[in-house]
Amino acid sequence: MHKILIIDDDLVVSNIYHNKLAVEGFQVDIAHSGEDGLFQISKNKPDVVILDLCLPKMNGVEVIDKIRANASTTALPIIIFSNTYLTTLVQQAWKAGANKCLSKANCAPKELVEAVRNALGQKTQPVNKGATVFTPRAKIAVPTPTETSTHTEFHTSYNKMFPARVAALRTSIQALSKAATDAERTKHTSNLYRSAHKLTGGANVTGIGIIAQLCEAIEALLTELHEKPANINASNIRTIASAVDFLPALFEHATRTGAQKSSHSNILVVDDEPIARKAVSQALDRAELRSVGVDDAATALKLLSENSYDLVFLDVDMPQINGHELCSKLRALPRHRNTPVVFVTSNTDLKNRANSTISGGNDFIGKPFHFLELAVKSLVYVLRGKIQSVKLA
Repeated sequence: MHKILIIDDDLVVSNIYHNKLAVEGFQVDIAHSGEDGLFQISKNKPDVVILDLCLPKMNGVEVIDKIRANASTTALPIIIFSNTYLTTLVQQAWKAGANKCLSKANCAPKELVEAVRNALGQKTQPVNKGATVFTPRAKIAVPTPTETSTHTEFHTSYNKMFPARVAALRTSIQALSKAATDAERTKHTSNLYRSAHKLTGGANVTGIGIIAQLCEAIEALLTELHEKPANINASNIRTIASAVDFLPALFEHATRTGAQKSSHSNILVVDDEPIARKAVSQALDRAELRSVGVDDAATALKLLSENSYDLVFLDVDMPQINGHELCSKLRALPRHRNTPVVFVTSNTDLKNRANSTISGGNDFIGKPFHFLELAVKSLVYVLRGKIQSVKLA
C-alpha cells in the first residue's frame, strides 16, 4: 500500500482529502506544520507528499528545500496544493523542486487522486490540465456523484466553522489597528493570514466560488503585508476590515443562491495619466475583474450615459472636467445614481477627501496605491452590487 503524506494546517480540508485518498486505497498521514511534515517524512518514508505552500513558521517552499537537500528524499514526488493568488510562492516552489502544482480553487478531489497516481507512475487517465493548472479564470470544479456524500459532509462542517473564523479575523484586525511596532504588526498579520487562508481553502473545496474569490484576494493582500509590515497603514487596514465585515452577507447570499465566482464585471477607469490608468487596470486583473480605461472626462461621461457599470474609478486632477465635477454629473444619470465611485488620486488632503464625498464619491484611495488593496476594495464593491441586484430582481 502506497503511503501519502498531506502537509496542511487546515484540519477540515486535510481530513477531507485524507478520507478521499484512504477510500482509494492509500495509507494517508497528515502533518499540520512544516516541521511535523519533515519529521513524518524521515520516520514514515511516504511515497508522495501533498503540500500546502502556506504553513505556520515554515512555508512550503522551505519544506521543499529541506526535502531536496536530503539525499534520501531528492526524488520524493511533491504535489503543491495551494491557492491561486500565491504566484510568487508557486514559482519558488517549482524552482525548489515541486513536481506538480494544483490549485485548490479548481481541483476536485478525484483530480488530486489522479495526480497522486500519476506521481506514483500508475496507469490512469490523464489529469485534466485545465482544472489543475494555476489559472486566474478557471471554474470551480463540481463534485461527481461519487463525491457527493463527502462534499456534503464538508459543506456542513464549513458552514458551522465560518462564523468563528470571521470572528477571529475581526479580533486580529482590531489588534492590528492598535499595533505600535513592526514586530506586533507581523504577529497580527500572521494571525489574520492564517484565518483567511483557512476560509479560502474551505471555500475552494466546498465549491463556494464567490467566497473563495474574495478570501483569496484578502489572503494575498495579507501575505504581502506580512512580508512588508512597514507598508501597513490605516487605508489597507480599513480595506481588510470592510471586506471581512462583508463576508457574512456574501456567505448568506452564496448558500442561499448557489452563487459561484463572479467573472462578469464592467468597471470604468478614468485617468488622464496612462501609467496610472494601466496600474488600476492591472490591479483589477488580479481580482479577475474586467475594466475599460479612458483618458478624459468627456469620453467617460459619454460611456456612462450609454452603459451601466459596476464600479467607477476616477482621478481628481484632470483637464477641463475634474473628477469631482465628473462624479456630480454621473450622479445625475439615472443608471448611475447608486454606482460605487472610488477616487484614486495623489492629492490626499482633508479638503480633497471632503470634496470627493460631497460630489458623490463612495471611497478614496491615494496614489501610489497597493495593487492588492485596490483589488480587494473592488471585489467588495462589485460583489455587494451583485447581491443587491439579486435582491431587487
